[in-house]
Amino acid sequence: MSGPGPDRVSRVGTKSTKGTNSETRILLYYRFTRIADPTAVMLWQRTLCDSLGLRGRIIISHHGINGTVGGSLTAVKQYIRRTREYPGFHDMEFKWSPGSAEDFPKLSVKVRDEIVSFGAADELRVDEHGVVGGGTHLSPAEVNDLVEQKRDTGNDVVFFDGRNAMEAQIGRFRGAVVPDVDTTHDFLRELESGKYDDLKNRPVVTYCTGGIRCEVLSSLMRNRGFTDVYQIDGGIVRYGEQFGDSGLWEGSLYVFDKRMHMEFSEDAASLGTCVHCGTATHTFHNCANGECRDMILLCETCADTPSTAHCGKQACATTVS
Repeated sequence: MSGPGPDRVSRVGTKSTKGTNSETRILLYYRFTRIADPTAVMLWQRTLCDSLGLRGRIIISHHGINGTVGGSLTAVKQYIRRTREYPGFHDMEFKWSPGSAEDFPKLSVKVRDEIVSFGAADELRVDEHGVVGGGTHLSPAEVNDLVEQKRDTGNDVVFFDGRNAMEAQIGRFRGAVVPDVDTTHDFLRELESGKYDDLKNRPVVTYCTGGIRCEVLSSLMRNRGFTDVYQIDGGIVRYGEQFGDSGLWEGSLYVFDKRMHMEFSEDAASLGTCVHCGTATHTFHNCANGECRDMILLCETCADTPSTAHCGKQACATTVS
């Protein structure tokens, strides 16, 4: 997690100095652990990021921390070292990604009830080891092994997408179940709808971008009677880093910054299609109707043409024509 934006690098409490550093990165990270005073941690993190010239989004709650920040390589390395000084974060894992501070409009550090919003703050339990009662953690290689083992027994693994349905339009695990959710708040409704009761005794591998949503989702599933639930250590990011496009992942990965998507190799499949002409694309755009702004897949031609730069709803088509 890092990138080329502001290149101020300093220790907290000292005067920032300016320099040049063309190497940049984005960091993605989270840690479920008890935090007694989230506000104090928030203020410390804001001061630290400001002093290092980092931008991004950090959420802190009594359950832990969830962040994505970008800046110079020197700054993000120092950020990792200083953040790990907090007792609950000493073994926190950071994932590196191409990008920079310029991929984020600003620095946002906030306290919330949950570090990922499922609407289950009172249900989720954490301790110093992480989420209590979540799915079994698997490395990317162990995911492939599990698929082979279960196939031999005739009880095939089911991949269960823990992201918003929109994200799965451009990439997903082969044959995955993609719940009809617009936000993580919709998952409780989906799990309790009965739609997936036939999976309660099947091996279910939950997956999401970096793993954080599945920490919570797998716990909620187990609490609702799903008996054989797994999650991928490091999520899609870690799986793609190891297997690229030669494994069970197909397509592009949606990311929540200016890049909008990333691929693990030049061989990435194009799963998304333009809502108007059907051309292969992995690029999302906001509907041109200012009162809608829904995110939809558009090819470059349709996105650049006023009469097709909309989501397809009749009201939006009429408004932008």
